[in-house]
Amino acid sequence: MADAKVIPFDDDRSRGAAVQRPTRRRGAGSRRKGGGEQAMARDVGTVREVQPLAGRIPAQEDVHVTRESPETGAEQPHDDADLERRVARGLAFLRRRLTGDYEVDDFGYDAELTDQVLMSLLRPVYEKYFRVDVKGIENIPAEGGALIVANHSGTLPLDGLMMQVAVHDHHPANRHLRLLAADLVFVLPVVNELARKLGHTLACAEDAERLLGQGELVGVMPEGFKGIGKPFGERYKLQRFGRGGFVSTALRKGAPIIPCSIVGAEEIYPMIGNAKTLARVLGIPYFPLTPTFPWLGPLGAVPLPTKWTIQFGEPIATEGYPPEAAEDPMLMFNLTDQVREQIQHTLYKLLVQRRSVFF
Repeated sequence: MADAKVIPFDDDRSRGAAVQRPTRRRGAGSRRKGGGEQAMARDVGTVREVQPLAGRIPAQEDVHVTRESPETGAEQPHDDADLERRVARGLAFLRRRLTGDYEVDDFGYDAELTDQVLMSLLRPVYEKYFRVDVKGIENIPAEGGALIVANHSGTLPLDGLMMQVAVHDHHPANRHLRLLAADLVFVLPVVNELARKLGHTLACAEDAERLLGQGELVGVMPEGFKGIGKPFGERYKLQRFGRGGFVSTALRKGAPIIPCSIVGAEEIYPMIGNAKTLARVLGIPYFPLTPTFPWLGPLGAVPLPTKWTIQFGEPIATEGYPPEAAEDPMLMFNLTDQVREQIQHTLYKLLVQRRSVFF
């Protein structure tokens, strides 16, 4: 296998072990009981009683309860039918998982598992806990490759997951966002598998170019660990955007760059300190100290329920540049600075408009 030149997206990604990509795998209607007597029907509200002509007391089977639309009076399908359909879909899903009759792509992305399980687990956090507002979703193209570049914050990278839900649930085409993640993600047990299933892949130019070439939406947070591990006093101040590798990738593929600003994530774990010695022992970029962690134990790992806003900015076109533009350091620097300034300006604007951290 030929060596591939990999251009990192940021300078300080942890250098984990080599990551091996997984190979592609393939893995009754209700009955109506009739009577022998002649009868006439009389509706009372939503209860339809059948009164016999002979004057006897109606039997239990002669009384039928139906649901009617408050507007048209038409009968509505019974909840049992909906329940049966949901159960049937669930059983079919389990059968496919057990028999291996499903597909993942070359990066390990499992579209069916993401749609039916993982997104369903993230959605309550997105809708009920962080109550995310989304703006500018129309700036994301309906099809074709595009690179979404966002600020990174929050001590733990929950902002990337919330951005995935925002794109999938609010975009008219329900597009999936393929996030580029640091090496550390893919050496952690369980986290590695879940990240692959969600469509995440290594933050390198080679993987990003392949995904953009396939017409995928790709998300990158160039601040890396510098962004999520910065002190609370530096919140919403963007860190350096690496060496501009994401701009070079977008230029090679002619993909538009869409700046994305996320407000609310900075306050979920206010980082007031960093136990650097302990971080080195554990082999992690930083060990956060917050007002609740580690003092409250596992309870301190629960994020604060802040109110989030995610805004997608106007795309920055790249298809008009010549092929050699991807190797022009000055052009990469200028475009990187343009993206960074647009994100920073939008962050300040959203902060001014915000009424409260929690409401």
